Amino acid sequence: MASFRIRPRFETTTTKTIEEIIDIVKSKLRHNTKHLHGEAFQDHITIKVNKDHRHYWSPQLAILLYREPEDKVTTIKGIYGPMPNVWTLFALSYLAIGVLTIFISIIGLSRMALGHTCSILWVVPVLLSVAAALYIISQMGQKLGASQTYAIHYFFQDALGEELPDI
Repeated sequence: MASFRIRPRFETTTTKTIEEIIDIVKSKLRHNTKHLHGEAFQDHITIKVNKDHRHYWSPQLAILLYREPEDKVTTIKGIYGPMPNVWTLFALSYLAIGVLTIFISIIGLSRMALGHTCSILWVVPVLLSVAAALYIISQMGQKLGASQTYAIHYFFQDALGEELPDI
């Protein structure tokens, strides 16, 4: 897994139909030994780690399948990401830091334009440092979940019976 990728992803094509892929994945999920479970329906597949083997940084794979009527191939798009609670926590944290940075910058620059002290602007580098720390923590968490990411990746590759692009 390459560094500095927030949510690794892949895209590939296959000659199998969407229905065949869904059936294959459902069958493999019922009989897997990799501590995985998931859902497969219509044009979407989600593969997760079982609860008894899951930790805070455990990944999941969301797969979208689509096939144009005139095409003879099915396009498969996969994206690896954290569980929704982790993703939400980090997204809201970045949002809060961004909003605070904007408001503090407006207040500080307004005070500067009026000739007042603008020591509040010292909070901006602190907030940017917190954002950088969150990014580093998320990268460390991604590394902690890397073995499970590869397990999910190779499980789907085995189920599909075709080589997938590297993540």
